[in-house]
Amino acid sequence: MQLFVDTANLDEIREAAEMGVISGVTTNPTLLAKNGSGDVESVIKEICQLVPGSVSMECVSEDAKGMVTEGRKFAQWGENVYVKVPFTVEGVKATRVFTDEGIRTNVTLVFSANQALLAANAGATYISSFVGRVDDIGYDGINIIEQIVSLRDMHDFDSHVLAASIRHPLHVVQSAEAGADIATIPFKVLKQMYYHPLTEKGVAAFKADWEKLQGSCATTV
Repeated sequence: MQLFVDTANLDEIREAAEMGVISGVTTNPTLLAKNGSGDVESVIKEICQLVPGSVSMECVSEDAKGMVTEGRKFAQWGENVYVKVPFTVEGVKATRVFTDEGIRTNVTLVFSANQALLAANAGATYISSFVGRVDDIGYDGINIIEQIVSLRDMHDFDSHVLAASIRHPLHVVQSAEAGADIATIPFKVLKQMYYHPLTEKGVAAFKADWEKLQGSCATTV
């Protein structure tokens, strides 16, 4: 399963890229607003330079015609830009246009297997199924990932299943076990994945033993 970082913060993206484990970036209007830059085009272009994998940029129009106009413009910002389209009737219409034009898409705000089937039939490149937000209303977000993956494989759709709305490291593991192709995760969660108390303890012990060894060698000399 590939890992994307879900942020528009350039400092976070640089650090994530340096880790060598990130294959792409997902953004949305909320994340871009938090970044504080009004020049969205320059931000996306810089992200495309930092991360050679896919970079998702979201449409904000509510009608298919507006989304198509936006998406065509976004696709010109970089060869690795994927147009992020909200799952609505208009969004699915736009997805079909993008598919026919060879523009890669990320259909977002998917909360059910039915929605995923519609997105797949429209030719969505990525289908972003939200785990945490489904859990918030008392349902099982990981189970929906499993359903979508099963249907995708059963019917041989080309769409990739992307687990989104990841809240903690366990969601990442569960998404991988459910068969998701990608998980897009907040930078905070990416850093949490590195931590384990036994690893920290082991590193400290090795360092202490090495220092003792060096001290012993110095005394011998």
